[in-house]
Amino acid sequence: MQVIEANGAHIPIIGLGTWDLRGRDCARLTEQAIGIGYRHIDTAQMYGNEAAVGDGVRASGRRDEVMVTTKVQPENLSPEKLERSVKESLSQLRLSEIDLLLIHWPNPRVPLAETIGALCKVKRAGMARHIGVSNFTVALLDQAVKLSTEPLVCNQIECHPYLNQDKVIAACSRHGMAVTAYSPVAKGGATDDAVLSRIGKAYGKTAAQVCLRWLTQQDIIVIPRTSRIERLSENFAIFDFELSAAEMKEIAGLARKGGRIVDWNWSPKWDS
Repeated sequence: MQVIEANGAHIPIIGLGTWDLRGRDCARLTEQAIGIGYRHIDTAQMYGNEAAVGDGVRASGRRDEVMVTTKVQPENLSPEKLERSVKESLSQLRLSEIDLLLIHWPNPRVPLAETIGALCKVKRAGMARHIGVSNFTVALLDQAVKLSTEPLVCNQIECHPYLNQDKVIAACSRHGMAVTAYSPVAKGGATDDAVLSRIGKAYGKTAAQVCLRWLTQQDIIVIPRTSRIERLSENFAIFDFELSAAEMKEIAGLARKGGRIVDWNWSPKWDS
């Protein structure tokens, strides 16, 4: 399994996203993913499935090999709430530590200095092995790195061929941070794409596999979400072919204005 090294962390380049998975189905998918070879499982307080993810990780019998990521929701970013919520996440997951703990979304109502300070505190207390952020813009990343007394290892962002994220990717690189792509197949939008399908035919691959390969070939971590066992295997089978420079460029050319899918009225002012 290829890993991305970032500020002391070794993050498996493909993981299972668990948004919207619940209960036994979530636990079963998590266990099956680890059985296939996944070594990175992504959850969040906001998803309401940390307990099920923890059940699946333990059932796999491979806890020590798996990086478990969870994320602190925006309502919990004040120091007192953050620490309490991380303890609750540990209790839900039934783990002794969180491998990678992220701020899920920035919250302008809570000073970033307070949030980053609290994040560093829980890491020093042994509740998290590594820390990072999610949905941070270039400006927020620069601020967070200046404020942090501990290494920030990644920024988890929406990333797929239809959205140009070059600015924030470059900022992550400048800070030695990894990029993790959520919605890497554009919430299914890439599965019927004509360009991706045409490229995939030459390799005997689906459009979605080409999309995931395009990201991982740039050393971008991907966490595709699926509820189907056969799709778990398909998403994982992307390391036996390599896209050409011309194909990489053609796929990058799919980016368009309005390509962002995940956007809320409380989202930060995006870079693109």
